[in-house]
Amino acid sequence: MKVLLVDDHAVVRQGYASLLRALLPEVQLREACDGEQALQRVQEEIPNLVIMDIGLPGISGLETTRRLRQRLPQLRILFFSMHDELPLVRQALDAGAIGYLTKNSSPEILVEAVKRTAAGHAYIEQPLATQLACNPASSDGLDPRLRELTQREFEIFVMLARGLPPRQIAEKLCISAKTLSNYQTLVKNKLQISSQAELVYLAIDSGVVRVGLESA
Repeated sequence: MKVLLVDDHAVVRQGYASLLRALLPEVQLREACDGEQALQRVQEEIPNLVIMDIGLPGISGLETTRRLRQRLPQLRILFFSMHDELPLVRQALDAGAIGYLTKNSSPEILVEAVKRTAAGHAYIEQPLATQLACNPASSDGLDPRLRELTQREFEIFVMLARGLPPRQIAEKLCISAKTLSNYQTLVKNKLQISSQAELVYLAIDSGVVRVGLESA
């Protein structure tokens, strides 16, 4: 089984890579630190499964997934993220992922998810699957205005709502401060808001962020 693990935190990525190699000796595992490298790795050799983080520098995990699925519609992608908000889970599934798992999961759950998704079966962590079943998309509370955002705009909206400083957001996404400023203006115009407070209230009301949630 060929697996590509995509995560920008080297220590975290290498730790999970070691774990997977120990628990799944049959896995041939490659690593990528960002979306660009993931696209290159897949072009070099198509894996059975891509394990994808959301918060990647430059091209986000969501956008990387969308591009990979456009090139290879049958490619299987499992999101492995610290975030468990339903709107983000739905964004990942809409982008083309076959599964979603949080980093709070046990090693046994990770192994099960990898095996099932690599075999072509959908896998969503049980608590998230239950929440999704109890909160169908038609009543998930997501403000209709948020559905008009592109994946990159939605990602920036989430980071702004979590209180990340603009400089940190620009560095994380590998874009200039001016480009980020243009995105901020575009997002606020689409959402019909004019202040950071309105943006945060909208994110909380829609369940995109939780009060007190750490950013990463």
